[in-house]
Amino acid sequence: MSIGFFRNLTKPKPKPVVEREHCVAGRTLPLKIVESARARRLTLRIDSGGQGLRITVPPGLRRGEVEKFLDRHQDWLEQRLAKVPTRPQVRPGIRIPIRGVPHRIVHEPAKRGTVTVARDDRGPLLIVHGERVHLPRRIADYLKREAKREIEKLVVKHTEAIGKRAKAIRYKDTSSRWGSCTSEGNLSFSWRIMMAPPPVINYLVAHEVAHLKEMNHGPKFWKLCEKLCPDTDRCKDWLKRNGGALQAIVFE
Repeated sequence: MSIGFFRNLTKPKPKPVVEREHCVAGRTLPLKIVESARARRLTLRIDSGGQGLRITVPPGLRRGEVEKFLDRHQDWLEQRLAKVPTRPQVRPGIRIPIRGVPHRIVHEPAKRGTVTVARDDRGPLLIVHGERVHLPRRIADYLKREAKREIEKLVVKHTEAIGKRAKAIRYKDTSSRWGSCTSEGNLSFSWRIMMAPPPVINYLVAHEVAHLKEMNHGPKFWKLCEKLCPDTDRCKDWLKRNGGALQAIVFE
């Protein structure tokens, strides 16, 4: 989510990132103010899950203009933050999606610390063994393992289709991006994508693999992306509408 207004560029040397806090709607959120030589306007963004704010500003902008910008858009922030999904804590009894299917978390402490998938008369289960304090981490580790197993197969499939190779594949827990591709050919994915339906997982991998050939979001890139994943438009829309809820789940 972003808003902004245009202003003239100046060209002093960019300053370091400024980090502070900003109060809005009864919440105190971390705020990053980042100067960019390419910025032509102030841009305000809410991080996925509503856990922070970021303002990108043109070089040389006076601090007072940033404060006025925040004041003018306080109502906008309050309205958007009111729509941000709640942040459910991973714990026994709640349901989290695995490949798009809600699984109820069941804690069985008597066995060793493993995670297994099962089913009862109420539907799919995610059974977590071991001490209760380690339950969130064990579920996160389970999603990481599933991501590594499934995504690596999809990377092989799509790279073979375009005649390119990925130099490395990494898995992260990012708050604002689901994936990335560097000019060196390194691919990164958020392991949280394993909570999305399989077609969306496939779309994300196809999207990042397409960047191995087209390092942009131009027409050629989207044509290649749609060739690899015919459901590109539908899956991109699903991630836009539902991704914030997946990012909001707390694994701590």
